[in-house]
Amino acid sequence: MKRLLLLLLTIVYCSGQAQENPLICIETKSAALVLKVGKNKKLYQTYFGSKLNNNQEYEFISKENTKKFVINDGNPLIDLRHSAYPTFGTNNLFEPAIRMTHNDGNPSLELEYQNHTTQKIDSNITETIIKLKDPQYPVYVSLYYKTFAKENVIESWTEIQHHEKKALTLYNYASSALHLDADRYWLTQFYSDVVEEMRMEESQLTRGSKVIDSKLGVRTNMFAAPSFFLSLNSKSAENEGEVIAGTIAWSGNFKYTFDIDNNNELRIISGINEFASEYNLKPEEVFKTPVFIYTFSNNGKGQASRNLHAWARKYGLKDGEKPRLTLLNNWETTFFDFDQAKLGNMFVDAKTLGVDMFLLDDGWFGNKYPRSGSVSGLGDWEATKAKLPDGIGFLMEKAKETNVKFGIWIEPEMINEKTELYEKHPDWVLSLPNREKSIYRTQLVLDLCNPKVQDFVFKVVDDIMQTKSGVAFFKWDCNRMMTSAYSNYLKNQQSHLFIDYTKGLYKVLDRIKNKYPNLPMMLCAGGGGRVDYGLLNYFTEFWASDNTDPFDRILIQWGYSNFYPALATCNHVTSMGNQSIKFRTDVAMMGKLGFDIHVGGLREEELKFCQQAVAHYKRLAPVIWQGDLYRLVSPYEDSRAVLMYVNEDKTRSVLFSYTLHPLTDPNYSLVKLEGLDASKKYQVKEINLMSNNKNTFEESETIFSGDFLMKIGLKVSSSKPENSVILEITDME
Repeated sequence: MKRLLLLLLTIVYCSGQAQENPLICIETKSAALVLKVGKNKKLYQTYFGSKLNNNQEYEFISKENTKKFVINDGNPLIDLRHSAYPTFGTNNLFEPAIRMTHNDGNPSLELEYQNHTTQKIDSNITETIIKLKDPQYPVYVSLYYKTFAKENVIESWTEIQHHEKKALTLYNYASSALHLDADRYWLTQFYSDVVEEMRMEESQLTRGSKVIDSKLGVRTNMFAAPSFFLSLNSKSAENEGEVIAGTIAWSGNFKYTFDIDNNNELRIISGINEFASEYNLKPEEVFKTPVFIYTFSNNGKGQASRNLHAWARKYGLKDGEKPRLTLLNNWETTFFDFDQAKLGNMFVDAKTLGVDMFLLDDGWFGNKYPRSGSVSGLGDWEATKAKLPDGIGFLMEKAKETNVKFGIWIEPEMINEKTELYEKHPDWVLSLPNREKSIYRTQLVLDLCNPKVQDFVFKVVDDIMQTKSGVAFFKWDCNRMMTSAYSNYLKNQQSHLFIDYTKGLYKVLDRIKNKYPNLPMMLCAGGGGRVDYGLLNYFTEFWASDNTDPFDRILIQWGYSNFYPALATCNHVTSMGNQSIKFRTDVAMMGKLGFDIHVGGLREEELKFCQQAVAHYKRLAPVIWQGDLYRLVSPYEDSRAVLMYVNEDKTRSVLFSYTLHPLTDPNYSLVKLEGLDASKKYQVKEINLMSNNKNTFEESETIFSGDFLMKIGLKVSSSKPENSVILEITDME
């Protein structure tokens, strides 16, 4: 009732405000964020939720109902208590978005509205800039809101600048402050560790502060993912409930604070984690925060995910509307034990499978200290002569001969002590003075705050691309976090390290993207320890986890599907797990398909199945990569998982069903499909069958109406454990 009243009051006042106290409506196709300037010149958030209907009249709003919303300055609008960008040092009692100390030692900040502009960038994108200023100090804060109308996504970030005589110190510098008014709040967060990434956990928020953050420097979502769902009033289901999905385009330390005040009102402060990161902002320098990306859905988490997927494919992911390369990786076949001849044969294996590319993983570099294991070579990026006497140019020639593309693994941000690079530049690593070196996975982190190190990392990629025809693909790894971090380059500005490292990485990637704009790259970090839309601006895809056991992988891939589209999530068929080759392949096909198996070790019927599966995948990939995702049965709620993708015109769909390990014969119920056209007729056909196996789906090639499929459903799940079904659903008109 409270939310309805707030909505109605906002509608009434959204259209007729005096310019001196403007109401700023930031709208997408179906959501709205409303900001209001009070007579005290402060900027407030008054509403966020379903889009307003300004033409509708609400005659039943009585004077009594509105009285408590009349504030001292006489504006009869929703109570102006929610500062759009809360400051510290005056009368704010809760978590601030910004905190600083001025040249004269004053630790307070006030922000008053100056002006705002709204610009239509194209038919879909609108950008609003609101300029604020401290009335006593030359400090300026600009709030940016970019809306993507069709996708119902808002990007929000902040720019901070000042004209004081000397540098001032920033302690807090959030990207966004978002306020919500509901009876209860339910937070869905995603916890992680090595081999159990993106595990979902939901809990009700209570009074006080709840923080999700990272202090790892790199590989920052090793323990906590920078994404969340926030449900209002009750737990949201897949297709029901009011929910906000949020994530951030930042590849360093992040922080979300969910702060419920004494009135049960929630503010979400999002941005860079300010921990150990006080920033000395020079006069005229602009401090730009990373972009906070969020969407509102009143139709559950599924719609929120589809909003983000649609935005990501068009705006958030490198080449998000272009095809991806299927591949064969050598790691689980050879590990470090390979030579030129063995790798040459793997191009033939890739050709046999029918995939697009052979990807050479770790172990191909280093001469004085050859990369024969994890303790040496990392940082010396020349081909090991003992393994590759003709260099990687030989492999590029092999790619031409077989018409299979060639990709390569690098980990250019990290270094072993046992390298020529470390002997020449020990000052290039992050390491504390007067302390024992902190080694993790036999590695140290290179100091990307240092422009010379940035040049070196760029040169790693550039040199490989300058070798003959270059490679078609990079797998960019990052296998450790920062510990005992100290930059020789930063000297007395150590609190800038976490921010400047991330910005240094972006500078390198900007150079690579500018010089090689069509080069696809996979983002990897000890598995999925580094997945965010800051880096996905430069990478076409990411490696979700080093755990490729299909049972575990279903949960991992399910978690990522909440925020990232299928074509961004790399899934490989490997030897991990005891499941059949069919089950392993079917699980990998729900995202971007790859293989990391010994092709020569496959039985004849297994090889034939893989070849057919690759052919099916290539035919159906446009639906999987660009279609709308519908999660039908969650593995968190059942001993199975069912999901489907539907293309934009609802003529083609692919359904995946996986039976996990039920304790008893579950006698699964029918599954109602979603996203189809009720008026269309669809043929349903099971694909990806092993030779001599009967269809698991007994009604294969039957014709159904879309209405029947969505209202009645199909028996898509077998009760047999380790069973998987893929259905191709095609419009018959």
